[in-house]
Amino acid sequence: MGHPDEDIYPVATGPAAKTVAAHQDPQDLVFWAGWFCPFVQRVWISLEEKNIPYQYKEVNPYKKEKYFLDINPKGLVPAIEYKGRPLAESLIICEFLEDAYPDHAPHLLPVDPFERAYVRLWIDHVSKNVIPGFHRLVQAQEPDKQKAYLEEFNKALRTIAEKAKGPYFLGEQFSMIDVVVAPWVVRDYIVREHRGYTREAVGGGWKEWAENLEKRDSVVKTSSDLEHYAPIYTRYLRDEAQSEAAKAIRAGRAIP
Repeated sequence: MGHPDEDIYPVATGPAAKTVAAHQDPQDLVFWAGWFCPFVQRVWISLEEKNIPYQYKEVNPYKKEKYFLDINPKGLVPAIEYKGRPLAESLIICEFLEDAYPDHAPHLLPVDPFERAYVRLWIDHVSKNVIPGFHRLVQAQEPDKQKAYLEEFNKALRTIAEKAKGPYFLGEQFSMIDVVVAPWVVRDYIVREHRGYTREAVGGGWKEWAENLEKRDSVVKTSSDLEHYAPIYTRYLRDEAQSEAAKAIRAGRAIP
């Protein structure tokens, strides 16, 4: 019997399909991706923002093919090969791109040491509160838990939104904190339609920030048609998804 998540749509669609088509030539950097994955989209946004040459390769992480396990033994996307050397984990890859391509503007991590640490501080908030909060809300089945998790999610978003200077977190400068949040903005229609979430209810300027993120060119170019995300998140809404993130939330563990 096949893995229940193996029948996802096999390739990117919409604007993302055009971006994939434009990145098929061999390059020093090979980007191993699953078009549907929000953690993948973080790296993809960074690559597009910085105009880094890369070769896009689609992989189904649920099938755990040997050639991909040799690149990332965890079998998770995203992963890259840089001049033949493998690297995994979305935040680590995003920081690597800053270091490996210093001449490719914009700098998504500020040059100023304090500002850089400040961005990392809020990235940590997103990792520990916003993203787990989203997944808990999506996977919750009982109405009382859905209500409680919606309040938690809104609070996590409001806490960071109140610090955003607008139009992006640091003001005019689009930075790594925007990169790490944006994929969940693209996907928040799931909780709008099924869990009673609204951007307006979050407060703290979140609605305006989210709207600016979803219109950003690099975000649009790395997003597929929403209809193809739906079958994936339907499984999360039923708490039947078998991704590593879903299993971690179910077990009360941190998302790997």
